[in-house]
Amino acid sequence: MTSIPEALLWCLSAGTAAALVLAALQIRASGQRKALRARLTSAEEQNSATLHGNTELTARLRATEAEIQHLAEARLPALATALAHPHVPVPGLQDSRFARTETDQALNAVLEQVREAVTKERARVDAAAQATLRGATTTIQALLYRLQTALQEMQHRHDDPGVAQDLLEADFLNEQALRRVQATGVVCGAWPGLTREDSYLAELVVGASSRLRGYERVHISNQLRDPIAVVARAVEPVAITVTELLANALHHSHRELPVTVTLQQGNRGASVIIDDYGVGMHGDEIKAAMELLSGDADLLLTQLGDPPRSGFAAAGQLVRQYGFGVHVESSPYGGVRAVVYIPGDPLLTVLDQTAQPMSVMAPLPHRSGLPDRSASVLPTGAATGAATGQASSQTSSTTLNLHSPAQPAQPTPPAQPTPPAQPAQPVADAPEPAVPAEGELPRRRRRKPASELSELSGLSERSALDESAPRSAPLPPRSPEETGSRWAALQRGTESGRAAAQSDPPRSPEGNAAS
Repeated sequence: MTSIPEALLWCLSAGTAAALVLAALQIRASGQRKALRARLTSAEEQNSATLHGNTELTARLRATEAEIQHLAEARLPALATALAHPHVPVPGLQDSRFARTETDQALNAVLEQVREAVTKERARVDAAAQATLRGATTTIQALLYRLQTALQEMQHRHDDPGVAQDLLEADFLNEQALRRVQATGVVCGAWPGLTREDSYLAELVVGASSRLRGYERVHISNQLRDPIAVVARAVEPVAITVTELLANALHHSHRELPVTVTLQQGNRGASVIIDDYGVGMHGDEIKAAMELLSGDADLLLTQLGDPPRSGFAAAGQLVRQYGFGVHVESSPYGGVRAVVYIPGDPLLTVLDQTAQPMSVMAPLPHRSGLPDRSASVLPTGAATGAATGQASSQTSSTTLNLHSPAQPAQPTPPAQPTPPAQPAQPVADAPEPAVPAEGELPRRRRRKPASELSELSGLSERSALDESAPRSAPLPPRSPEETGSRWAALQRGTESGRAAAQSDPPRSPEGNAAS
């Protein structure tokens, strides 16, 4: 056998080893190439995701900028308007993707901070305006009261009927201004400005209607069982409230239509029911009126409209301060019904009519056996003077069963009358005294003035007091000229009496009038 040379073996071994090394290197290089390819693919995917994220971030940033611009241009102005007019809606987010996100919370926080800042600033400015108006109205109200006193003094000082009529008209105009100033002051937190004594509810309603233009359209029906009166501290607040409700009824009804007022008595209080036949109110108007009349929420002057309507707002302030209630609803007659409820505890009391007789201007209760007399309303100056000048000489005392008015009273011998300071004038419709039953209170009946008795031609003093004469026949309405003439005659008689009492020797009324 031929032997393989040793050198050749070594060469073959070296070639095999080299081939193995090369194969290993090739395998390693192939693995590295795969790893590099995988890293390259991952880098490309990461780069693509980064690009997509950048695109989304750019879009979100642009959407956020648009949302902020929408906040500044639409939402904040709408919020400022809604604070003054609650019915105005405030827009929401422009992009719904921001709902319930941190961006939404941040924008809502901005809206809430702006709301609080604007509300506080409006309250501060309104408080300053109310303080200014409160001071001004208090001063003006005091001056108008002084003017009212001066006019009343002039009414007693001048005897000329024309001058008296002009003074009555001036006093009535002054009362109009005083009512508006008083209501404005009450809205601004001022005190009503008057302190009165306990007053009959019927007198209060008559006095409230006499403050208004068109008072002759107000028809008052007294359905009270007892001589109910309002306590002193609540007299003027209740009068202001009734006046504003009557003013609303007169203003929103035709000048030829009446406004009926009914005084009702319940188990726990009394009510003043006002019905008009006007244009009425819609549901939203009634709701807004009830919000004002409740007095629950703090009121801003800017919420009263332009020009401001302070009537219901003033009534709401008084309702909150004094504890009575006001309700407004649609009337069965097509207009508006307003009810002022006065609780008996602690705002009502019962007065003794013998010690404090009711004014002759107040309507009598409508009961069995008693005539139903509507209130004869005059302007404030005339009503005050007439009530003062005629209450003592034209009233008498009688008794009436309050719980069973239909039961006839039993006559008794009359009590000894008090000697009068002056000769007694002939009177008509003088009631016969009656025995008060249990639970009764004294009740006075109205007498006719002496001037009306003089007009009954052909009747003597005895025939004027005859029971056969009609007692409840309604008197014909007086014209303004006749009222002014009677008022001037009363003033002349008063001045003549004063002059006769102070002069020595006494002068005759004719001489005093002539001088």
